[in-house]
Amino acid sequence: MSTQEGKGRPTPKRKEAESKRKVSSLSPVVTKDQKQAAKAQARKDRHAQRDAYLRGEDSALPLRDRGPARRFVRNYVDSRRSTGEYFLPAIFVVLILTYLTSFTAYPLKTRITVVSIAMMYGMLFIAVIDGILLTRKLRKEVAAQFPGTETKGLGMYAWLRSTQMRRLRAPHPQVKISKKKN
Repeated sequence: MSTQEGKGRPTPKRKEAESKRKVSSLSPVVTKDQKQAAKAQARKDRHAQRDAYLRGEDSALPLRDRGPARRFVRNYVDSRRSTGEYFLPAIFVVLILTYLTSFTAYPLKTRITVVSIAMMYGMLFIAVIDGILLTRKLRKEVAAQFPGTETKGLGMYAWLRSTQMRRLRAPHPQVKISKKKN
């Protein structure tokens, strides 16, 4: 007959075992107040970083937006009106018009539908043509203003910015319309 001896201590409760596993020997013990203070500081830092980004500070910008050539492109696009920035409101009008067609009689329904779809595709076509012309002009301007600067991607960058509504652009526009600033 063999006698088995116990381990000599009680089995730890689940709560104790999990807390032992979660506490790392490398990280210091942090109190609830310290965690709240760290979260508040992180939130404050995020807000400061976002504000700097929206102001257009180079240190806060992502790599795709940094540099004097990109700043020039942003200011060039922001200094003019483009049809692309009115595309989203036009699509909203088309959406409302197509919704209204469900309440109208057949002949008027067809006319409203055709007009709204023609308006949508017309705006899209004009925005694309405007983007192509903008790209060509900007490449020449950047090559003249910043010799040796790579112009690859600047056209798409400018066109995408020009299709956003001015109020929603990030970083915020630094120039007024028709006032170029380098």
